[in-house]
Amino acid sequence: MAKEITSKLNDYSQWYNDLVIKGGLADHSSVRGCMVIKPYGYAIWEKMQAALDKMFKDTGHVNAYFPLFIPKSFLSKEASHIEGFAKECAVVTHYRLINDPNGKGVIVDPDAKLEEELIVRPTSETIIWNTYKNWIQSYRDLPLLINQWANVVRWEMRTRLFLRTAEFLWQEGHTAHSTAKEAVEETERMLDVYATFVEEFMALPVLKGKKTPNERFAGAIDTYCIEAMMGDGQALQAGTSHFLGQNFAKAFDVQFLNKEGKLEYVYATSWGVSTRLIGALIMAHSDDDGLVLPPKMAPLQVVIVPIFKGEEDLNKLQEKCEPLMKELKAKDISVKLDTDDTKRPGFKFAEYELKGVPVRLAMGMRDYEAGTVEVARRDTKEKSSQKFDGIGTYIENLLTEIQQNIYNKAKAFRDANIREVNSWDDFLKTIEQPGFISAHWDGTSETEEKIKELTKATIRCIPLNNPQQDGVCVFSGKPSKERVIFARAY
Repeated sequence: MAKEITSKLNDYSQWYNDLVIKGGLADHSSVRGCMVIKPYGYAIWEKMQAALDKMFKDTGHVNAYFPLFIPKSFLSKEASHIEGFAKECAVVTHYRLINDPNGKGVIVDPDAKLEEELIVRPTSETIIWNTYKNWIQSYRDLPLLINQWANVVRWEMRTRLFLRTAEFLWQEGHTAHSTAKEAVEETERMLDVYATFVEEFMALPVLKGKKTPNERFAGAIDTYCIEAMMGDGQALQAGTSHFLGQNFAKAFDVQFLNKEGKLEYVYATSWGVSTRLIGALIMAHSDDDGLVLPPKMAPLQVVIVPIFKGEEDLNKLQEKCEPLMKELKAKDISVKLDTDDTKRPGFKFAEYELKGVPVRLAMGMRDYEAGTVEVARRDTKEKSSQKFDGIGTYIENLLTEIQQNIYNKAKAFRDANIREVNSWDDFLKTIEQPGFISAHWDGTSETEEKIKELTKATIRCIPLNNPQQDGVCVFSGKPSKERVIFARAY
C-alpha cells in the first residue's frame, strides 16, 4: 500500500490527495467542487465535534440551528459583509421543477420564480442577527451565547478535499453582549478554546494573533486567528474568532434596554472552525506510509492482529485477547480484534499503518505460549515485545506518550522553521524555503499587498502579546514597532 503513495518530498500535493483517497477519508463527488466524507473521515470529524462541543458548553454556550437559506436583502444590510462574500454565493431563484414537454427529463418551472432570491448560507451572521432582534430586549437577555453545527456553501473554482470545497461542515458561534469589553473577552476566550483544542487534541502547535485589516473577516472590527505550520512549511489558518462590534446589531436594529433604562445596540462576536482541520491533521503529522493520527483524534486507537493457521489457534488467541478488549474499552480506548482470515498479516499491518492507527498489537502462537505480545507504535514505527500481563496499563500510558511525542515533533519542526529576516533580499531568499518569516512591517495595506503580489506570501498574523521592537519595514524601510508573521498559505 505504501508504494502506492506518492512521496511527499517529490509531490506534496499528490501525496496529500493519495492519503485522503487511499486512507479512506473522503472522495470526490459528482457535484463539482463538493466532496463525500467517508465513514473513517467522518469519524475523525465526530471526534473533533465531541471535544469542541464539550469545550463550548463548558464555557456557557448552547447549540441551536438556523435556516440554510438567507433572503438576499439580508446580505445587503451590512455593506462590508456582502462585499466579502458576494463572489462566493450560490443563489436559489426558483422553487419548482416540471416535466420537460419535449420529454427530456425535468426543467425549471418558469412560473415558479421566487419573489426574492435566497442565498445558500456562506455564513450565518445575517439570518442569526435578524432572529436575535426578536430575542433580545433587555440587559437581562444578555449575554446570548449560541453555537451552530452546520454546513455552508462558498462557491470555489479551485478545490482540494477538506482544505477548500464548495460545501463544507463547520461550527459557527454567534454571541451578543452588553459591552464591547465583554465581547472582546468572549472573542479572546474562544480563540483560547480553539488553540487548546488544536494543541491538546490534534497535537499541533499554533501561533495566536490578530489579522491585518486586509485579512479580517468581512464586517469585523478585529479578527483573531490561530495559525499552524504544515509539513511542507506552509501556513494553514486553523480557526478564527471575530469581534464584530455593533456592525451587525446596527444593520439589523438589535437593541436592548440597559440597567439605566436606555436603549443601546449590542456588541457581537462570531467564531468558527471547519472540516479543514482534518486537512491540517493529515498534512502536519503524516508520512509516506500513510496517516499519522494523534490518539485523541484516531477513530481506532488500538488494533490487535492475531496470527493464526487454523480455527483452533484463532479461538485460543481470541479468548486470550477478549479480557484485554474489555479492559481497554472500559478505559474509553477504541480497539478492534481483526480476525479476517482473507487477508495476510502483512497486508493488515500495511493497511492499519496507512490509516494511522496509533498502536498495533500482533500475537502468534509463540507469543501466546510465551505470554508476550508484539507492540508497534505508528508515530516512531518502533516495535517491542511486551509481557501480556499488564498490557492494558502499558497501552494506556503508551497512547499518552504517542500523543505528546507527535506534538513535540510538530513543535520542533515549527520552531526550527520560523526565521527572522531583516532585509528585502533575505526575505526573497527565505520565502523560497519552507517555513514562516518573522519580519518588520510598516503597517500599511499598500506594503502588505505589494509583498503578496511579489512573493505570494501573506501576513498570517500579528502575534498576540507581541514584544514591541523598533525596526524598519523589511520592504519599505519605514519605521516599524513590531514583527509580524509572513508565510505562503493554504
